[in-house]
Amino acid sequence: MTDLVANPATAERARTGLSADALRRAMIDHVRYSIGRPAAALRPEHYYRALALAVRDRMQDNRVASTQTSLDLGSKVTCYLSAEFLMGPQLGANLLNLGIEQAARAALAELGQDLDEVLACEEEPGLGNGGLGRLAACYLDSLATLERPAIGYGIRYEFGIFDQELHDGWQVEKTDNWLDAGNPWEIAKPDVSYLVNWEGHTEHYHDDAGMARIRWVPGRVVKGVAYDTPIQGYGVKTCNVLTLWSARAVQEFALDAFNTGDYYKAVEEEVSAETVTKVLYPNDEPDAGKRLRLLQQFFFVSCSLQHVVHIMDDLADASLRDLPTRFALQLNDTHPSIGVAELMRILVDERRLEWNEAWAITVATFGYTNHTLLPEALEKWPLDLFGESLPRHLEIIYEINNRFLDEVRAKFPGDEDRVRRMSLIGEDGAKSVRMAHLATVGSHAINGVAALHSELLKDSVLKDFYELWPERFSNKTNGVTPRRFVALSNPGLRHLLDRRIGDGWLTHLDRLRGLEDFIEDDGFRQEWRDVKRANKARLAEFVRAETGVDLDPTWLFDIQVKRIHEYKRQHLNVLNIVTQYLRIKNNPGIDMAPRAFIFGGKAAPGYFLAKRIIKLITAVGDMINFDPEVNRYMKVVFLPNFNVQNAHLIYPAANLSEQISTAGKEASGTGNMKFMMNGALTIGTLDGANVEIREEAGAENFFLFGLTVDEVEALQADGYRPSSYIAANPELRAVLDLIAGGHFSHGDTEVFRPLIDNLTHHDPFLVLADYASYVQCQDRVSAAWQDRDAWSRMSILNAARSGKFSSDRAIEQYCDEIWGVRPVHVQPLDNG
Repeated sequence: MTDLVANPATAERARTGLSADALRRAMIDHVRYSIGRPAAALRPEHYYRALALAVRDRMQDNRVASTQTSLDLGSKVTCYLSAEFLMGPQLGANLLNLGIEQAARAALAELGQDLDEVLACEEEPGLGNGGLGRLAACYLDSLATLERPAIGYGIRYEFGIFDQELHDGWQVEKTDNWLDAGNPWEIAKPDVSYLVNWEGHTEHYHDDAGMARIRWVPGRVVKGVAYDTPIQGYGVKTCNVLTLWSARAVQEFALDAFNTGDYYKAVEEEVSAETVTKVLYPNDEPDAGKRLRLLQQFFFVSCSLQHVVHIMDDLADASLRDLPTRFALQLNDTHPSIGVAELMRILVDERRLEWNEAWAITVATFGYTNHTLLPEALEKWPLDLFGESLPRHLEIIYEINNRFLDEVRAKFPGDEDRVRRMSLIGEDGAKSVRMAHLATVGSHAINGVAALHSELLKDSVLKDFYELWPERFSNKTNGVTPRRFVALSNPGLRHLLDRRIGDGWLTHLDRLRGLEDFIEDDGFRQEWRDVKRANKARLAEFVRAETGVDLDPTWLFDIQVKRIHEYKRQHLNVLNIVTQYLRIKNNPGIDMAPRAFIFGGKAAPGYFLAKRIIKLITAVGDMINFDPEVNRYMKVVFLPNFNVQNAHLIYPAANLSEQISTAGKEASGTGNMKFMMNGALTIGTLDGANVEIREEAGAENFFLFGLTVDEVEALQADGYRPSSYIAANPELRAVLDLIAGGHFSHGDTEVFRPLIDNLTHHDPFLVLADYASYVQCQDRVSAAWQDRDAWSRMSILNAARSGKFSSDRAIEQYCDEIWGVRPVHVQPLDNG
């Protein structure tokens, strides 16, 4: 290695320069001073860390400049509060956004390293369960790219979403120790820390002016420490920040106890405090799990709000009363909704504002995004547990509720049923605190995440609130970032698009419409197929390495990757697979388009039926993949441990995107958008954003099946009887009998009995009602696949018409229509 030249100007360039030579020198510098390894002991993971630190250095100039520019201009800032952030691997994304991919590749080559091998060393932080966290990550990317000042606030879970392994077809959860090798992207901020109270009781007292006040006397106090990750925008100087909070003990070590031999007591407080951010979403079935999950949510929200208030205190040109004009606080689902009560506590108890003024500030500051229509997903906390954990907040919620219900009674006199339905305190069965109601009442803007979802919100779960405040409701259809999910994950398509329509599509995705000019170009269609074929070969190689199953890249790749859940209906997909299996066995010479069925996704550890669905997929796959009579037509693969990293291989390789949830159950979906951008065709119901995808792509370029929302509601209202569908469809009956009879489970008739019994006697998500329509639609897919040019045209049109689903469009709407956050052109720092 070459020593860094001892020249201040050169050193400055090495710290911030974007050339290959500057990056090489910076890596040499970090290897020596940050990592401390001699050249002979270096491995690719050390070069990854050195390059990551070098890239972070370059982002930090932008980060400091972004903060300074925002402060100088008095700009309004978005604060995105989310319990989940699935950022995915950061190195590739940051190289792309800074425009230094080729410089990094050249710099590593000079050091004898390959960029792709170095990129593969990155450990992905699993700080979320799925779509909610991936959406939050896309939104942070778009906020920075659109030059809108923003802070993401969340939890620095020490252990993220579990790593998924399959043992004999069963999901096994393994600890995700993502911090084991450190995290070069984060910057610890021990000076940015706040105390968070918990449990205890409240006391009434009079202040120095004789005013009646209430103080919270906690039973326990935890300290939250900030860890900042810079979020670089694409092609701009703007670099925002993701602040994650980690829990620490207030007093870390009891020396007296240690000296007298009570070693456990000496560290008891530290151990207890650090459990708060130890693991993502503890199992909340037992009472202790519920309590810890509530503590996690309150902990990160309290730290975040205290931080915002601290920033307000530091502003020379504003007071706390100006909070709504300087910050927009967005609640990403109900997890952070305790923020409404916490901000009121800070304003009333600590800053001594009068209630009405504090409430006006709170409502004007908060917005709430609802992400679900499923009643079980709308958080409710048992009243006793909530009161023991957050005694002051329960008092505040009661006061909010009393005043709110007076407003309801004034608007709808005599309608006590409505009052009961809208109350923040649920009275059905055991009393509970309704967090979605708290978020709705405490926010000036409430939105759903797809046009259909937003309408269903207004017609169902939040109908009463919509009738009270129709002006507060709007729709903001989700979006995903084309930087990560096309440019980064599909470089072949990126180069093809750049050549044909220019590179402006990366920030103006509607420019993909220009592809329609080439749809009749034979050469372009062949190039399009070549890109897809290469992506399928890349995925096939990964599948072989992970599962041992060989896939033919010339086959149709039919992919369903998402969280495993009954409403997402992976088992409907399996029923069709078994149908095709039986058709082949009964007609060995059948003419059938060869197809690879690829699944991925995690089941919640306590979700019994979801785990049975994974077992069914793998069992059917084991039978089909090793049957020479069948495996020349079809194969079935379950890819374990679906995450952002392997999604980069999956989305670009798909020919068919499975979006088959029961109509009215999926709020939006974002995987459907990623597939579309990469040229996959969708088979789906009229659910979530599928409705808008079909509108954009054109009905002729979308494979539609299944009941509509109205038909689902009518069928359930009439008394749905799944047995009647079995009786009327011999093919369905044969499929269910084959599974129930143990054909795919070595004769074991018990292993899939819970699934079969659930379908035949209950079928809450109407799998059997949609079965015939789904199988017929899959037959149309097979027929369409046989016409190579027609399929290519449909594929091109899907990608060309995906512009609406950029997260840039979604964030622009949030900023302009809800948050009032304007673009800020960052001025470079004067490093002189």
